[in-house]
Amino acid sequence: MSRAEELRALHAGVPAGGRPLVLPGPWDAVSARVFEEAGFPALATPSAGIAAALGHEDGQTPAEEMFAAVTRIVRAVSVPVTADLEDGCGLSAKELVARVLETGAVGLNLEDSDRTDGPRDPREQAERLAAVRAEAGPALVLNARVDTYLHGGGVDEAAARARLYTAAGADCVFPILAPAGDLPRLRAAGVEGPLNFLARPGDPSFAELGRLGATRITFGQGLLLRTLAGTRELAAGLLTA
Repeated sequence: MSRAEELRALHAGVPAGGRPLVLPGPWDAVSARVFEEAGFPALATPSAGIAAALGHEDGQTPAEEMFAAVTRIVRAVSVPVTADLEDGCGLSAKELVARVLETGAVGLNLEDSDRTDGPRDPREQAERLAAVRAEAGPALVLNARVDTYLHGGGVDEAAARARLYTAAGADCVFPILAPAGDLPRLRAAGVEGPLNFLARPGDPSFAELGRLGATRITFGQGLLLRTLAGTRELAAGLLTA
């Protein structure tokens, strides 16, 4: 079984209402190794976490640096890795798929925001996702991020976009910042297949999120921020030791 098949099978193995697939977000090679050693079966790189680790603002990481960071993470572990590459780094579908496959990643997270103009037209985004799917075939697990909640929208628009993206070939949809209470409403609105939920402090347990409708849990840069909080505490202790 290839790593892409392995990652796809992990999604398919989550029963309806069951405990979701939990994918920690490493920001460098050493954090990736820690998560693998803990027993996680796959990892999901966060673009914001990598940006912070490289000294960049979120969304400002040069493409070459982002691809290089993902490559280092993939090489550090033996489990499948899916990569968050924001809006695709401005590359064509052909170029994007080729660059992702060169890193060794077997999954790709693509958002439907244009960082200058806000949300993309959903049909244009669906066409882009279809082009990526056609180019990648089964070699990449495609996670389509839905940014509706980022722009003040709600369930109906998020569900409409998610349905379009699934029809275009996305393996998973990701309505980022959807509150846990909206998961059943998204399902009722016709969002089928794997559904990615962004976990934040104060959210229900993973088991409860699965019962509500989540298939996959990711964290964005959240795990890096928690690690930095511990590092600050350590640093403060060193000053008074």
